[in-house]
Amino acid sequence: MQAQKVGSQGQKAPQSCRAWHSTLPRKVGPQRRHRSAARATSSGTGTQRGVIILPGLANNAADYKNLSEILRQRGMDVEVAPITRLDWSRNAAALTDVNWWKGTLKPRPAVDWYMDKLNASMQALKRRVDGGPITMLTHSAGGWLGRVYMLDFGSEGIDHFVSLGSPHQPPPKGIIDQTRGILTWCSDSCPGAYHPNVKYTSIAGRFIKGAELSGEGELLAKIAGIGYQQVCGQADVFGDVIVPEPSAHLGEGAESVNLEGVFHSPIGEKLPFFGPWYGSASVVPRWVHYLDSSEPAPLNESSAEDSSLAGSRKQ
Repeated sequence: MQAQKVGSQGQKAPQSCRAWHSTLPRKVGPQRRHRSAARATSSGTGTQRGVIILPGLANNAADYKNLSEILRQRGMDVEVAPITRLDWSRNAAALTDVNWWKGTLKPRPAVDWYMDKLNASMQALKRRVDGGPITMLTHSAGGWLGRVYMLDFGSEGIDHFVSLGSPHQPPPKGIIDQTRGILTWCSDSCPGAYHPNVKYTSIAGRFIKGAELSGEGELLAKIAGIGYQQVCGQADVFGDVIVPEPSAHLGEGAESVNLEGVFHSPIGEKLPFFGPWYGSASVVPRWVHYLDSSEPAPLNESSAEDSSLAGSRKQ
């Protein structure tokens, strides 16, 4: 199965679900040249790449154990933000904020609990790599949480941001924002590749094309279509069953990549009717080079023009 590049720095990814604002609050500058980091096998050399993993909604740190080990075997120092499933219940505190009901919720203080845990992990990783470069690797909701972190805590030491199945684009008007306004806030406050010192890559899985509930198609396609509709306003688009492809790409200044046949979460490895997820051993080699510019790209990676859809489930 091949990786499909659909956008690159300086280009806008297709916006089939939401048009970009005609006037952005900040113009995204050109990306600066990123330094290459020599890979080492021990910490504290100042050259080993650090990778911090941001868990997605309802996931916990243990869900990323196998992914972490794969990256460590490649010589990276990996830290996973110590999020538990129970932690996510803290988001319920936002119900007391009138902006939740109005759909204009800001991420903070609603997710301060996540920011605190993430910052503690980030500082621990920085001490270990001792000046080495750091990649922020995010999954699902960890994508917009990572963007909030860099906006409020700074991006010093971080030179790569990679999101796996993360919803970045807010839904069009008329569709209820599942984040109650947070995605709109992120899009306005830190659009696209916001930090010029960070190389952004957004990766989307194309596991199945959704279908309208009242139309033709298999049951899984209709179930996926219901979710896609709630996220981007369209049911008949490709996605990883949870996050539709158009919502998963940051857009301006970021590289956009599609992976055929990839499911959203680790549960895909455990249930036969789903499939491998982003962190599966068979999938990681298809995107791991985006964590470090010095990593060679796989030989079979193709561009958008010549990539086939052979690996995805189609209607």
